[in-house]
Amino acid sequence: MVGGGSTDPWAEYSRVLGVNLQHARLRAGLTQERVAHAAGLSTFTYQKLEKGESNPGTAANPRMQTLVSLSLVLEVTISDLLPVPTLELLRGGN
Repeated sequence: MVGGGSTDPWAEYSRVLGVNLQHARLRAGLTQERVAHAAGLSTFTYQKLEKGESNPGTAANPRMQTLVSLSLVLEVTISDLLPVPTLELLRGGN
């Protein structure tokens, strides 16, 4: 992410999504394991989402069904979880 001074906008978007998931989980007083189980995910998968990645160096790209399940478990809206897209992201930046 840091290196040449430029950041992959999708990686940053995924990182902020992960931060939003973590904040919502902590506000709800739930563990990662509890959220994962209730949303039908493995704990490992949920932990990766909170880190903003699916594999090392690859931005997370959760399915809509996953986002809906997580928002229901965390009692927030999907828009509470999703970051506001940046102009670079909207322009198709990679």
